[in-house]
Amino acid sequence: MRSQPGGGQDGWKGWEVTWTLPEPMLSTPVSVPDLRPGCAAEPKWDGFRALISVDAGQVVLRSRRGTEMAASFPEVVAGAVQLPDATAIDGELVVWDATGRLAFERLQNRLARRGAAAARAAAEWPAHFVAFDLLRLSGTDTTRWPYRRRRAALESVFTARRLIAPWVLCPSTTEPDVVREWLTWASVGMEGVVFKRLDDVYRPAVRGWQKYKVRETSEAIVGAITGPLTAPRTLLLGRYDEQGRFQYIGRTTTLAQAAGTAVVGLLAPGRPGHPWTGWSFSAGWSSQENLNVTLVEPELVVEVGVDVARDASGRWRHPARWHRARPDLSPTDVPRLTSPPR
Repeated sequence: MRSQPGGGQDGWKGWEVTWTLPEPMLSTPVSVPDLRPGCAAEPKWDGFRALISVDAGQVVLRSRRGTEMAASFPEVVAGAVQLPDATAIDGELVVWDATGRLAFERLQNRLARRGAAAARAAAEWPAHFVAFDLLRLSGTDTTRWPYRRRRAALESVFTARRLIAPWVLCPSTTEPDVVREWLTWASVGMEGVVFKRLDDVYRPAVRGWQKYKVRETSEAIVGAITGPLTAPRTLLLGRYDEQGRFQYIGRTTTLAQAAGTAVVGLLAPGRPGHPWTGWSFSAGWSSQENLNVTLVEPELVVEVGVDVARDASGRWRHPARWHRARPDLSPTDVPRLTSPPR
């Protein structure tokens, strides 16, 4: 929130408080899906994290990295008329396909569309806003409320306002059996579960929640490619270690044409001082051949499928399988490179 002088004869009669969207509260990975006492669980959606605020008819739709997304999702902006004024919600933007499966690629393709193109995309592949937290309600900042109270208020908004599409209320449970059922939903694109303490306030930019992902996927940063920038053949991936050094962790299998096309516009040529300047990369673990690579700025995060085989430095011993680009994430969201236990 920001305060500024109000009106009056002396110009300082009172203070007008301008409320702004906070940074999103974040989560940290856990290795087991155990629902602990005093916690609730929610499904983890395969979409884009988003926060929305409506205030005196002005709608702000923002990504977790602060990118304004209202122009890309006009149907969500139009749907904000259903919400109480001076209200803000945290949630996930998703797109469902005709079979009921979450279609991340369709969602991703909509980010670059504006105007008439965005309207056509909204008609063909409408987005929904899955609401899982309440940050403000009718002018009252709710971030200092405990989760259980915020959740009850969010449910009341859906009931009282009889919200319909694009709004979807995210399920929440304190029952372990329900969590186990959710973990079987991977076939429709559900990623896992998020655990939240019932008495926890909403803490912007703090990793106070926990997440368990069902799929064996991981994030890495693209540091170089083989093939031309206009048609990458494979991606060389890295992670930062505990000392902040950008280290090579592995290479993808050969990209399909669609995957190569998906990353072309997201890569930038490496600038002088690139962390891998002067490095050489082997074509394989037992190969003496060095790859001919092109360095790119280590900015693009990608999600890849990997197995558990690693070398002593923590690098993947087998090629990673391309899954998708994650331009909604920043390099700081990628796990640090750590050596496996000995």
